Amino acid sequence: EQLVESGGGLVQAGGSLRLSCAASGSTLSINLMGWYRQAPGKQRELVATILISGGNTYYADSVKGRFTISRDNAKNTYLQMNSLKPEDTAVYYCNARNVWTTINYWGQGTQVTVSS
Repeated sequence: EQLVESGGGLVQAGGSLRLSCAASGSTLSINLMGWYRQAPGKQRELVATILISGGNTYYADSVKGRFTISRDNAKNTYLQMNSLKPEDTAVYYCNARNVWTTINYWGQGTQVTVSS
């Protein structure tokens, strides 16, 4: 499976961006989609996840109430980011995995820069 992110860019604090993750190939083994981010000099951290079946979502405390993860029927996963802060600046990665096995795929990442 291949994941391709898009939608990153430069935005002022308080602005919004919508990231997209397009999945291609067989997705039958995937049961969880997520977004992670990695800022310079920091470890990659979980931002949000969504279960394929049922649509249950999880958000990191730092983005709760500002970010929304969603999916459509065409294998696309989105991250709507509102009220962006400079500390949201990072490379954002799409992730697809099966929580019961070692199946785990990553996209190439998309840069999000929030200026103050």
